[in-house]
Amino acid sequence: MTVRRVMGIETEYGISVPGDPTANPMLLSGQVVNAYATQQGMRAAQASWDYENEAPLRDARGFEMGRQMAEASQLTDEEDPTLANVVLTNGARLYVDHAHPEYSSPEVTSPRAAVTWDRAGELVMRDAVRLLSRTGQPGVNLYKNNTDGKGASYGTHENYLMPRETPFTDIVRHLIPFFVVRQAMCGSGRVGIGTESTTAGYQIAQRSDFFEVEVGLETTLKRPIINTRDEPHAVADRYRRLHVILGDANQCDVANLLKLGTTSLVLAMIEDRALRVDLALDHPVAALRAVSHDPTLQTLVALKDGRRLTPVQLLWAYFEQVDRYLQERSPGEVDPDTAEVMSRWSSVLTRLERDPMECVRELDWVAKLSLLQSYRDRDGLEWSDSRLRAIDIQWSDVRPDKGLFNRMEQRGRIERLIDDVAVKAAMTEPPEDTRAYFRGRCLEKFPREVAAASWDSVIFDVPGHPSLQRVPMLEPLRGTRDGVGALLDQSDSAAALLEGLASASG
Repeated sequence: MTVRRVMGIETEYGISVPGDPTANPMLLSGQVVNAYATQQGMRAAQASWDYENEAPLRDARGFEMGRQMAEASQLTDEEDPTLANVVLTNGARLYVDHAHPEYSSPEVTSPRAAVTWDRAGELVMRDAVRLLSRTGQPGVNLYKNNTDGKGASYGTHENYLMPRETPFTDIVRHLIPFFVVRQAMCGSGRVGIGTESTTAGYQIAQRSDFFEVEVGLETTLKRPIINTRDEPHAVADRYRRLHVILGDANQCDVANLLKLGTTSLVLAMIEDRALRVDLALDHPVAALRAVSHDPTLQTLVALKDGRRLTPVQLLWAYFEQVDRYLQERSPGEVDPDTAEVMSRWSSVLTRLERDPMECVRELDWVAKLSLLQSYRDRDGLEWSDSRLRAIDIQWSDVRPDKGLFNRMEQRGRIERLIDDVAVKAAMTEPPEDTRAYFRGRCLEKFPREVAAASWDSVIFDVPGHPSLQRVPMLEPLRGTRDGVGALLDQSDSAAALLEGLASASG
């Protein structure tokens, strides 16, 4: 029982050109990707994405949607027309998705590592903005947020590797209540209520108003609380990849750690069939929105058994089951990653219950609300004032001198868990304990011989070979530094690497 598992974060960034609302976002996003990929000797643009094993229309409920029935946005296995789709030396994917630049982090095995490589993505986007900025030109602005406040929403998706044997019905039953209230810890805050922000006010999460159903395959229309895409990017009969689409983009390390860590622990309980208390909700979609619309956290959520609990009380119900199970299974032997998440979880819930403002240094929605309230108090602003919406957008600007979150962080008003040196290194270096290590090192060492790559393969174009050479990587915990580091170090060509791999496999 541990918080550790293979996981990762995909973040689509908001994009705009100051003074030009008609600018083509897909074209701009392609410029962002290509600017970073071709900078100062960065050679990742040589390799494209391998779509061979992608199946975005396969459903975890046991069927596959026909392509003729799918929305265009669901066909993520088609080549990007901008050709802005690259693999980076840190094992991440940088590409255009739904007219937004997206950074998909490499696979990692802990919440702390997930935060590290997600923050590396922020620096990647910051570099791209700098590279596109030219004297006399407006440049491109990027925002780590999830809505433009005018009706558009774009995702920050989490991925968790799970055993295939875990019944999907158990995942749905236990995760829906948790996801409805998880936003109390992990929401990023937003000015405006409703998909188009037509009602004045402030809410906890950016994504909650955009969800319409409990379970479904879609990600951009009729968004579901539980997404059923069955695309494991791993050995299909052993693993499933839980694709979580309702979370917000976090800039606070603590909130991001809690988002990944608490979800991983609840999944571990589901896998062990250890959640004994039924916390099913009466109307989950309505509850999701109601919780988001109440920053006091006093809204009561109706359970099917007749109880009515606040969001924090429901989160305590999950925490207590996890804590009890940990004590029973491994008293005094909890690993440091799990211990950190449990300690943070308990501390944040205690203070949210007392006064959410006590979490102003750790949670995005609280920090943003505190800043907005200071403007309201100083200038007598109503929530309907357009200046507050402008501040909301500026909060997530990736530029260090323009983004209000970044400025608060620089002044020591936000607690950081990962130091800048580690984040900077993660921009170019892959994690060492997953297959991302092999992918990233191959891109770094043999850029001209890597024709394409994906989460589960690297394809080489080796001189003298009549065909491309595919190296499958269906086991996420193989291809690590311990497993292939020495071979990569001693191989002076891709051909030598492939020979070494063939010899090692017998």
